[in-house]
Amino acid sequence: MNGSLAANASLLAELKAGLGHFNCDIAVCVPSPYLAQCQAALTGTPLAWGAQDVSVHSAGAYTGEIAASMLLDFACKYVIVGHSERRAYHGETSQVVAQKAVIALKSGLTPIVCVGETLSERQAGQTDAVVSEQLEAVLALLDISALTGIVIAYEPVWAIGTGMTATPQMAQDVHAALRSRVALKNRDSASLVKILYGGSMKPDNAAELMAMPDIDGGLIGGAALKAADFLSIAASA
Repeated sequence: MNGSLAANASLLAELKAGLGHFNCDIAVCVPSPYLAQCQAALTGTPLAWGAQDVSVHSAGAYTGEIAASMLLDFACKYVIVGHSERRAYHGETSQVVAQKAVIALKSGLTPIVCVGETLSERQAGQTDAVVSEQLEAVLALLDISALTGIVIAYEPVWAIGTGMTATPQMAQDVHAALRSRVALKNRDSASLVKILYGGSMKPDNAAELMAMPDIDGGLIGGAALKAADFLSIAASA
């Protein structure tokens, strides 16, 4: 929950000016009031945009909710579902997250499905069990043909905004486990699904993290609010 019209204009202008010819997909997922600003500023550029959440409902008496059709009105490509803060502060279960992913896919949006464990869960050796349960709830609702339509983001809750970061090997181990879960559903899809690391990726650790075989990119938090940092990470990709 960051941004203002003025700050966004400056950030987007700097990103557009510095994009160059990076050989990777780049997008910003912004608070919904700023989607119109992104559409106006980014149409025709290599930078895609999306939202931070979507409703499981298509319309109706759900005050404050935002439907997938509304996101499409602003030409969104992506939507984040199941971010750890939504799970923690808004009580979103893995089943609700799965429903949001399905709604997004059916509407033509690419859901960025977030999974991750807390510090206590990691210390208890429950990382694989927790992230597998979170991902399996989504996979259970998807046809095989839809598997490559999602993006998975591993965000260790203990590393978000804390300055703590999983070592590249720690992150790789979880990414490999997630890819294996997809392979159980369909082996051909597993190598095609993009899995992002979302635990305090920064310019000084991005290259090392993304050198891991199963880390396909990053879900960037605070570093995305600084154009120079975000562009440096994109260059590492």
